[in-house]
Amino acid sequence: MPRPPRAGNNPFGSGGGSGSNAMPRPPAQRPLRPGERPPMSGPRPGSVRPGFAARPQQARPTTGSPTSGSRPGSPTTGAPNSNSPYRTPNANAGGAPTTFGGPGGKGGGRHQRGGTAGAFGKQGGKSRKAHKSKKALREEFDNMAAPSLGGAVIPHGDGKTTIRLRRGATLMDFAEKIGGDPAALVSALFHLGEMVTATQSVDEDTFMLLGAELGYQIQVVSPEDEDRELLEQFDINLDKELADIDESDLVVRSPIVTVMGHVDHGKTSLLDAIRKTEVGRGEAGGITQHIGAYQIHHDHEGQNRAITFIDTPGHEAFTAMRARGAKVTDIAVLVVAADDGVMPQTIEALNHAQAADVPIVVAVNKVDKEGANPDKIRQQLTEYNLIAEEYGGTTMFINVSAKSGAGIDELIDAILLTADAAIDLRAIADDVARGVAIEANLDKGRGPVATVLVQRGTLHVGDSIVAGGAFGRVRAMLDENGDPVTEAGPSRPVQVLGFTSVPGAGDTFIVAEDDRTARQIAEKRQLAMRNALLAKTRKKVSLEDFMEQSKISTLNLILKGDVSGSVEALEDALLQLDVGSEVDLRVIHRGVGAITKGDVTLASASTAVIIGFNVKPEPQTAIFAEVEGVEIRFYTVIYNAIEEIEASLKGLLKPEYEEVVLGNAEVRDIFKSSKFGNISGCLVQDGTIKRNAKARTLRNGVLVGEGLTVDSLRRFKDDATEVKDGYECGIGLGSFKDIQVGDIIQTYELREKKRA
Repeated sequence: MPRPPRAGNNPFGSGGGSGSNAMPRPPAQRPLRPGERPPMSGPRPGSVRPGFAARPQQARPTTGSPTSGSRPGSPTTGAPNSNSPYRTPNANAGGAPTTFGGPGGKGGGRHQRGGTAGAFGKQGGKSRKAHKSKKALREEFDNMAAPSLGGAVIPHGDGKTTIRLRRGATLMDFAEKIGGDPAALVSALFHLGEMVTATQSVDEDTFMLLGAELGYQIQVVSPEDEDRELLEQFDINLDKELADIDESDLVVRSPIVTVMGHVDHGKTSLLDAIRKTEVGRGEAGGITQHIGAYQIHHDHEGQNRAITFIDTPGHEAFTAMRARGAKVTDIAVLVVAADDGVMPQTIEALNHAQAADVPIVVAVNKVDKEGANPDKIRQQLTEYNLIAEEYGGTTMFINVSAKSGAGIDELIDAILLTADAAIDLRAIADDVARGVAIEANLDKGRGPVATVLVQRGTLHVGDSIVAGGAFGRVRAMLDENGDPVTEAGPSRPVQVLGFTSVPGAGDTFIVAEDDRTARQIAEKRQLAMRNALLAKTRKKVSLEDFMEQSKISTLNLILKGDVSGSVEALEDALLQLDVGSEVDLRVIHRGVGAITKGDVTLASASTAVIIGFNVKPEPQTAIFAEVEGVEIRFYTVIYNAIEEIEASLKGLLKPEYEEVVLGNAEVRDIFKSSKFGNISGCLVQDGTIKRNAKARTLRNGVLVGEGLTVDSLRRFKDDATEVKDGYECGIGLGSFKDIQVGDIIQTYELREKKRA
């Protein structure tokens, strides 16, 4: 009797044998390999070996009615059970279905995907999108609705939104204010014709252009407001300090007097007569090029009164100095020479004083000089609202002579009378010092030295001081005679030693709590000034200008001087020079003190010329400059420097040419030559005909040929270099053939024209 087939080996069976009652044959035991331990239990579900029947498994109960003769939800061998949650749709390799479809056996079928998170370095399961907040969705919607300029999406204003920007701000600052992208602003400006980077300081005009295009009102903060906001970061409010001053704390101070007027009208000589000194002899060319501050004492109505004098230059290049002097003064003394009259700088100084609302006392100087006419001065100044008391006005006119000393006492009395009548000469003394730096220079032995004028409070030795971008600790103070002082009260000018760098003339100074605060204020001011300077010197480069840039000649300068005020005046005067659009002047560096090797290195790298104003280099520096091929020019008078630099600028201009007619010759006959072509037999009517000269032909006054050259010139059969008026000659114009009898051959040359 044949043996029934094993379960699982019959491909046509249902898993139970050939018949319904066939019992499966128990599996034979596989012999053990050497060292192999017998199995503790049967094979795991889903890992049935080929040739062995699947072992019935206990399944979880399922919903629904149980079948008879079986446990609820229990599947039978080989019969698929759709109610089993563990049932897989696939059969094993031998056709016998299994109840477990685990990934371990052949009968398990396809494993579930995403079940082993990170098995191959990737996170399992389905990816889930991050949930966006309402704010992010709103910003995304706003950006979708934002206008596009040049393809860049930028938030737009309503035309009324004001954006406040500091001087020298960048596009990154602007983008932060409006919540936009700096790169988008760069693209927008590019399409508006401006090439600016995101971190580049931008001038006010460019911001105005961009703001108008985007619908924003641009407000560039003034230097005063910017500095006020900077100081408020350190809990320093100058306006609040003034408002909180108690009347009982005020003490009497001396008046501050500024001496102003035209150059060579005797301002410094007048101060010398008042102080009984000879300062004027030390000035180059007799011209005051620094601001000096002095204090004198005078007996007035039985009292010993102190007066502080400030001497300002009168040359036109020192406009900023005169304006600075007018801002810190109480009274202006306008010096006018009786023999010269009212001059341009006289009017300018007068305008500065009137703009500052400062009382004016007129000192008519040089009254003892031949040709002096003091009454003429009084008449001229009435046109400018200065009416003398003797004419029924309120302005005091005093006739003085700085040379003889006549009228000096009367002038001082007039100053004190005007001060007592028009000014509240009181200030707080028991407070930290506030004031202004009148002048500053770099002394070789003492370092940076600043002449400061205390306006309120008291300055002490040891105070932490900051003036503009310079800071330090007051190491010593000297009065106008060079004597040391320990403190300086209101209206007192002193020289301060201890700054780490040279302050700028006109910078306000304050006393800080400590050195750290002073340094932080100075660093923030330096950054603000640097950004403002970059914005000021940055030229607007449009696409057209960029193409023309190579056609412009540039003169780079490095300015070094003995005092900051003179360097500032020289720079302002040079930047006002205008010799044409073909030449550009750039001041790449300016400083106070001797010319150093660093200046020479910078000049060599940038092809610059060093201008030394009352300063010279050390011998080693001069040798280094000669080796590097750097030109250094020295000046002691400012207008000499201006004139020479202006001449150098004109030398950089491309030459202009003008046409000069040399002569005219009338064509009388035409000859043909195999060697020279057509030869015109001519009679020179006027001037001279020269060989190789440029030529043109005219017929009845109409231009026929242009851009020709006299290739050959003969007199009979001889070659000639030139033929003068009244002589006949033969003229060859090369290959030009359009010549008729009666034409005029005109020769000319181009001569270089002197630039104005």
